Amino acid sequence: MSKYSVIAMMVALLGVVAFITPEVEPTMKLALLKYNGGGDWYANPTALPNLTTFCNSKLNTNLDKDYATVEVGSAEIFNYPFVHMTGHGNVVFNDQEAENLRMYLLAGGFLHIDDNYGMDPFVRPAMKKVFPELEFIELPFQHEIYHQKFDFPNGLPKIHKHDDKAAQGFGLIYEGRLVCFYSYETDLGDGWEDPEVHKNPPGLRDKALRMGSNLVQFAFEQ
Repeated sequence: MSKYSVIAMMVALLGVVAFITPEVEPTMKLALLKYNGGGDWYANPTALPNLTTFCNSKLNTNLDKDYATVEVGSAEIFNYPFVHMTGHGNVVFNDQEAENLRMYLLAGGFLHIDDNYGMDPFVRPAMKKVFPELEFIELPFQHEIYHQKFDFPNGLPKIHKHDDKAAQGFGLIYEGRLVCFYSYETDLGDGWEDPEVHKNPPGLRDKALRMGSNLVQFAFEQ
């Protein structure tokens, strides 16, 4: 048998092995927070799947594209290191839900709140119930959340117009640890959605996804 035949057989064998090798199972999921009060917690249904795909591609994560939906007061929330919260309207946490969310965040969890427009007057008092001793503070542009895989020297990218104000990133910091990041006047989640949903230009969607991947990376590594 010639050496060329042997090489051909090895290539063919490698092809068969690659074909029958099962895909690596995803190691974790991102989660979407389901809350009471009438706000549309389910807004932007394509956002997290697209963010997951982007993170798997750019950060080499192994996230399940099928995100989880978790209720504020459920023990299931402790299974997910990154929980995303969005909506346009009212947010209500009862005492048990506020305590459960607090314990989740103190145990190492991370909450990203993304104001999808109209959420601000409701989410602030809701989170005050979770952390009565804390105030949202605007994070400086030097904060490491803006300097993960991707660099955002001017802070959050502006994705949607909303009230035509500058995008702002606020945080709740407990004993030196950022437990909650609140993106305001930008609408990152809209930028994560499928292109045809909001018809954002590719460059703007890319900025939103890059910032989103920074959030995930920060939450996993802080």
